[in-house]
Amino acid sequence: MNTVILTIILVPILEIYLFIKIGSQIGAFNTISLIFITAIIGVIYARYEGLNTLRSGFSQLIKNEIPAYEMISGAILAFAALLLIVPGFATDFIGFLLIFPLTRKLLLNNFSKKFKREKENKNDFIEGTYEDIDDDNDRKI
Repeated sequence: MNTVILTIILVPILEIYLFIKIGSQIGAFNTISLIFITAIIGVIYARYEGLNTLRSGFSQLIKNEIPAYEMISGAILAFAALLLIVPGFATDFIGFLLIFPLTRKLLLNNFSKKFKREKENKNDFIEGTYEDIDDDNDRKI
């Protein structure tokens, strides 16, 4: 089964399960309040981290370097803010993990190692034969 379809099915099931479990422990009003509070705090912190990433990207540009980490980090922060806006505890947890610089850096390092290994395993050579053609025959007019 496609992972996207599986994610679309499993994430809401997990969120509903967590709503029921946490709501039975702390009450419905507290659960709803907690969802709104985590969304507000998460979006504010994502904005703060996004501005720090933007500032770091501009400093990289001033040094005449490509801000690759900052661009990827900015995209991850936008995704994390989206996860924090979506109501739910599991998405909030993942969103907070992506917002904090330490965990974001660890995740990026793991993904970059994975892609480096795939690139190293990839052979960039095309095997074939060639024939040396004398250029003098082509230039005679």
